[in-house]
Amino acid sequence: MILIKGGRVLNPATNTDEITDLLICDGIVSKIGPDINETDCEVIDASGCFVMPGLIDLHVHLRTPGQEYKEDVVTGTKAAAKGGFTTIVAMPNTKPVIDSIEMVDEINGIIKRDALVNVLQVGAVTKGMEGKELSDIEGMAAHGICALSEDGKSVMDSGLYRQAMKLAAKLWIPVLAHCEDINLVEGGVLNLDENSKRLGFNGISNAVEDVIASRDILLAKETGARLHLCHCSTAFSVPMVETAKAQGIDVTAEVCPHHFTLTSEDIKGDDANYKMNPPLRTKEDRQALIDGLGKGIMSVISTDHAPHSAEEKAKGIKDAPFGIVGLETSACLTYTQLVDTGVITPLDMAAKMSYNPARVLGIDKGDISPGHVADIVIFDPSKEYEIDKNTFVSKGKNTPFHGMSVKGEVRYTLLEGKVIFRL
Repeated sequence: MILIKGGRVLNPATNTDEITDLLICDGIVSKIGPDINETDCEVIDASGCFVMPGLIDLHVHLRTPGQEYKEDVVTGTKAAAKGGFTTIVAMPNTKPVIDSIEMVDEINGIIKRDALVNVLQVGAVTKGMEGKELSDIEGMAAHGICALSEDGKSVMDSGLYRQAMKLAAKLWIPVLAHCEDINLVEGGVLNLDENSKRLGFNGISNAVEDVIASRDILLAKETGARLHLCHCSTAFSVPMVETAKAQGIDVTAEVCPHHFTLTSEDIKGDDANYKMNPPLRTKEDRQALIDGLGKGIMSVISTDHAPHSAEEKAKGIKDAPFGIVGLETSACLTYTQLVDTGVITPLDMAAKMSYNPARVLGIDKGDISPGHVADIVIFDPSKEYEIDKNTFVSKGKNTPFHGMSVKGEVRYTLLEGKVIFRL
């Protein structure tokens, strides 16, 4: 048994926000209440800390199989545990792509052997992610995929994508949409604005994202698919999602910490640690996303954890791959940028980082009521420090946040009542 004493228990499922104790027996939350006294327990003093459902990340690249030099299931899930995550969703753009029953079975075997946290695998929409022929969606669903995605690109054939959405609706699995009109990119590597012009790089306009986001919302309306918009970065994505929800369309949206923390103006030179897709946008875009999170329109915070080697990122903005790591910085950035500033409450943080992602997936997670599995994070909101990429347990050190001052640190992560990380 484990007794967590005196923490601020935040459980969005029951709207609980109180300083109290929490008892775990046999991997299950047994009791929540003041002054719990049990003998023969490991006692964790959570005074001054948030006690929340284990965080859930809908958007992670583990790079297995095929690119283990960037990350693997062991290192990626260690980074997740350190970041407070107990469940992560692995994207299918691996080498080879997760696009068949055989590949799903192979990756699930690796996950079962190596994962420190719960890992749910996503299946690709099309074979080889080539956008030409649908994957065996029904077969993959029968073998355990949690969602469909072509993340890293969009399926440009709207008719083919509509077929996939119809299948997803039939199977009741969500579609996680990377929104990018490849015909509008025009070699862009940063946001299309004065900053990209100053640095001498081709820009990526907001329309690259907004055109596909609007298309996907319309297809979700027609097919009844559960649509989740990944890594929203534009101001217009917020009213699009708000309008779609008002019309009863089953759409949710995530924002990543880099998009609500940084803007294109933070890119001072040719540093590929600031290169991600979609790119860092303007102050106006950032503020719109923050407002959308504050109003509950954008209901999920995800990382888009995308590790790359130092050698790849050293190539500079033009030639380096897109993406940054995020599992070990997401909680502190969310607290610093959104909670400590009063944009969202601590209970909102638990909702956007755990309860709401669980609802998107339709899984019984993100709830630490008595009787539920004890996937728990204990987070100290008072700790102040500078982010140091050299302390990351991820293989990827590609972050624009190195040296940034933040508040909030994960002290413990528990999976099924067992401590898998302690500071």
